[in-house]
Amino acid sequence: MLSRRTKNNRLHRPLQPEILEDTTQPFQEAGPVDRLPRDTLPLRHRVQARSQEQSRRSQPACTRCRYLEKRHLLQWDSDIAYRKGSTKIWVPNYPPWRQLLLKEYHDVLYAGHFGSNKTLTGIAKHYYWPHLAEDVRKFVTSCDTCQRMKSTKQKKAGLLQPLPVPEQPWQVVSLDFITGLPPTSSGHDAILVVIDKFSKMGHFIPTHTTARAEETAQLFVRYIISQHGIPTTLISDRDPKFTSKFWKELMSLLGTKLAMSSAYHPQTDGQTERLNQIVEQLLRAACKDDISKWDLHLPILEFAYNNATHAATGQTPFFLCYGRHPLTPQKPTALATVQPAHDFITTMHQLWDRTHKRLLDIQQQQKRQADRRRNDHTITVGDQVLLDTRNLDSSHLPSKLRPRFCGPFLVEAQVTPVTFRLHLPATWKIHNAFHVQLLKPYRDPNTIFVGRQPPPPPPVLVQNEPEYEVESVLAHRRRRNGTVELLIRWKGYDPSEDSWVPESDMGNARRPLHDYLVKQGVTSTTQL
Repeated sequence: MLSRRTKNNRLHRPLQPEILEDTTQPFQEAGPVDRLPRDTLPLRHRVQARSQEQSRRSQPACTRCRYLEKRHLLQWDSDIAYRKGSTKIWVPNYPPWRQLLLKEYHDVLYAGHFGSNKTLTGIAKHYYWPHLAEDVRKFVTSCDTCQRMKSTKQKKAGLLQPLPVPEQPWQVVSLDFITGLPPTSSGHDAILVVIDKFSKMGHFIPTHTTARAEETAQLFVRYIISQHGIPTTLISDRDPKFTSKFWKELMSLLGTKLAMSSAYHPQTDGQTERLNQIVEQLLRAACKDDISKWDLHLPILEFAYNNATHAATGQTPFFLCYGRHPLTPQKPTALATVQPAHDFITTMHQLWDRTHKRLLDIQQQQKRQADRRRNDHTITVGDQVLLDTRNLDSSHLPSKLRPRFCGPFLVEAQVTPVTFRLHLPATWKIHNAFHVQLLKPYRDPNTIFVGRQPPPPPPVLVQNEPEYEVESVLAHRRRRNGTVELLIRWKGYDPSEDSWVPESDMGNARRPLHDYLVKQGVTSTTQL
């Protein structure tokens, strides 16, 4: 919902009226000190002057002062109230004054946007009011600039949500690609890694990065389904091959459920990511003399991996799948006497049951360890949240100066206990479901401190052109040359910033334009 602004239509944001200007209106004739120009009067003297004036004019405030004085909390000096035993000025319970002090010690450039402790220390040197620390904490935590620009130091949000443990081999399968490999004489420059979540057996299939979804499906049928049958669940990342209509339709016909990771959260398929590291390690050791033939080593490396004892199961993947250990050069002797069929089946079921229980125990142990470093989240549908920018395209800004969060965005739906779907601008070509670790609840400054408006949002670069997000279309008009112009309310900007924009500049803001056309009872701007 973005629109381009022409030079004649750029923002010229007027200065926002100071809170102090509103508070000085009743006191314009109070005395000589109040008639001084505001910028020549130090902040502390301004508060002293207002405190004197309120002590003369506001009976409720004076009553409050006498009450505090009786409790030996206040002392007076030249009609100024101080905290007992100190030189700190007592600030009356008048929100604009207190908010002015909070702004001066936190929001302005020379204040530095520091945290609650430093801001509180600065104010407490000269001023006091009840619940000062709580007001400072609320003011700082709801600062729009701090919420966007500062990294969070809290524990990761969202408790670990383990995937269900399968009960037998090749029920649940995960797959991923290893890319960035040198091309071989066969044209291979990537590996399709497939792993069984129960036995941990893996298959390393050579492929190429330009392979389409149809070619990947042929490899999956040839190497996986032909040997192990059709899995019930397939776990993958959001690679374009796996999000294509062909792949989804094929898995639907096979009766396989697709479980894809959320945007920028590869921990969903962490086991395959770990296996990728093992495969790369094996390849480095095997191809140290000739890296141009790495694909020829994959079959023997696959055998070596499947014949090694896995730490999670305590067995080799080969034994869990087939009930025996394969012959190797280290053991060339003949096989022992074959067990009777009934004993063999009983032994295999017992082995699978023990493996399933062991995997469950390990999973619960991993969850307990992970949850020690995490906090449960409080995000719900309808909340406003900020999105982590570490994975977003912000190449126009240096990484050191890039905002840590952007938004806020509306939470549209909860996909899983720790995954949420956001309402993103139409120009963002990314998946809109995010793990809670990439989100942060947004505290609206105007809700906590009435009248405190966040700074206007910066433009978004769309094809290297700065564009601003459109909140709504308010009206329309037709020029003499026949072109239609629309009166736009810009998201995050004051109504005084409303401006007329040609309909041709609304190419990336079709949704608010459509809503306006529906209200007008027409289907296109030509009917306006």
